[in-house]
Amino acid sequence: MKIAVLRETAEGERRVAVTPETVKKFIGLGATVAIEAGAGGTASIADADYAAAGATVADRATTLAGADIVLAVQGPDAASLAGVTQGAWLVAALNPFADRTRIDGYAAAGLEALAMEFMPRITRAQSMDILSSQSNLAGYKAVLDAAAAYGRAFPMMMTAAGTVSAARVFVMGVGVAGLQAIATARRLGAQVSATDVRSATREQIQSLGAKPIFVENVAGIEGEGSGGYAGEMSPEYQAAQAELVSGHIAKQDIVITTALIPGRPAPRLISAAQVASMRPGSVIVDLAVESGGNVEGSVAGEAVVVSGVTIVGYRNVASRLAADASALFSRNLFNFLSAFWDKEQGKPVLDEEIGDAIRLTQGGKVVNARLLP
Repeated sequence: MKIAVLRETAEGERRVAVTPETVKKFIGLGATVAIEAGAGGTASIADADYAAAGATVADRATTLAGADIVLAVQGPDAASLAGVTQGAWLVAALNPFADRTRIDGYAAAGLEALAMEFMPRITRAQSMDILSSQSNLAGYKAVLDAAAAYGRAFPMMMTAAGTVSAARVFVMGVGVAGLQAIATARRLGAQVSATDVRSATREQIQSLGAKPIFVENVAGIEGEGSGGYAGEMSPEYQAAQAELVSGHIAKQDIVITTALIPGRPAPRLISAAQVASMRPGSVIVDLAVESGGNVEGSVAGEAVVVSGVTIVGYRNVASRLAADASALFSRNLFNFLSAFWDKEQGKPVLDEEIGDAIRLTQGGKVVNARLLP
């Protein structure tokens, strides 16, 4: 099996799908690995490092020629994958809901497109979950971005000149990114509180030393959607939460929002009026900005000032920690392919549970149930 690894072409994408560490592991399975020249440059990996690990480094056409599996971080255009074996696998984060035209292109090209973000959240697939690994880093980086934009210190400081109060940080959405944001803000010395629509997160918040902020005695707090994601709240809960959160946000120095619902626009958590209620100099980091945003007034790719409050809406946050993000992403891909590697056939063979969940195209058609009418 020939595995091809491409240099990313999406604007602002600094990650790479394979590192020298995983090159060696793929070769250990019996595969050959070809890397497009310059693929790891923005992740601090030189072509020579790949060559030393046993990979072939060449131009894009040579890299793709005869490839059985193509690995990437973001899905490339189907037209750019000429030369691969008919029926070759494309394994990457493919953003199926937002870019259906590209998915149709993979089907027309005869590719078997596997969307890693559709990986089911089950125990045996945890090590393959790119959303968790990348969200973990995004949650960490969100706090650093907030600290950089905030004009004051995070921890309480007692000095001869007087006392500096600790920053108050509120995390909205306690998934992987939210939990890491809580832990990072706590390590920096902030007073941290957090909320989520899933009641099960209360204990997780407390275990990290933060204060849980929940609406009590209102139907809808369960909020657990499929696969461990948050679901939509009842109208009664939405109204009660809006009232509670409005009073709490006004007292915060920093708010970090992380709420996403797969296949739908990000839920609006903070209104313009709530932004205006915060004191000048406060900071909001909207990690869901690329999916429509949790915060009214956030702008994808920018940090804007609204009513004296800085709203940070940077894109592709994990990519801004490119070296570590690439290392984790590449291990996710290796864990996935190696788990299904059939030594006799010399290639991976997917089972029904995971194969049907992540397979978008096969035999010239779009086959994933989540993309069909």
